[in-house]
Amino acid sequence: MNAVSVRQLYKYYRVGDQVVKALDGISFDIEKGEFCAIVGTSGSGKSTLLNMLAGLEPPTRGEIIICGRHIEKQSEDSLVSFRRQNVGFIFQSYQLIETMNAMENIALPLSFRGISRGIRERKARDMLKRVKLTDHMTHMPSQLSGGQQQRVGVARALVMEPKIIFADEPTGNLDSKTSREIMELMKSVVREENRTLIMVTHDEQLASYADRIIRILDGRIVSIDIKK
Repeated sequence: MNAVSVRQLYKYYRVGDQVVKALDGISFDIEKGEFCAIVGTSGSGKSTLLNMLAGLEPPTRGEIIICGRHIEKQSEDSLVSFRRQNVGFIFQSYQLIETMNAMENIALPLSFRGISRGIRERKARDMLKRVKLTDHMTHMPSQLSGGQQQRVGVARALVMEPKIIFADEPTGNLDSKTSREIMELMKSVVREENRTLIMVTHDEQLASYADRIIRILDGRIVSIDIKK
């Protein structure tokens, strides 16, 4: 079963008198439980694609089917609800709340679902154990290294048990050793919890961790490599 299906997707922007084609008729599938890397240089269209897959930006035309639902024509309220129920995000800049400790940052998305405090804290503790940060439960973001902050970010994305996780240059602010550790963590999560992970990156070495590598240039797919 496909977690994501994209059909003839276009995105045009008007810049002054010119029309820029950010995405130029791309189609692909991503299977459930797959780790997919979308690779391209700056301006290739990869971040635009990620935003559209996450329902953050509408396409000019084309179809986006996520978890069996067409999302390209849904209302903003419907998309917000859809993301809350199905999607997790891992950001390059971590985006942790500075006034909350590690456990509180991880538990925060659960509060939006109205889940009781006791259950939120139990799930957050389980996630801290999952990303090997049990000893840092009460640490504030400023007391954590970049790699530790990103582990909190991974845990926060997972705590909602999303069907799909979107990661935007998730190791962009980390050194190479820490980047490898985060990639291994994300890969193990996909395997063990059968999550679908879609990562945008410019780094071919990071992309090599993925099961499916979609390479984009000038808004078009130039290759799709699948590891079996």
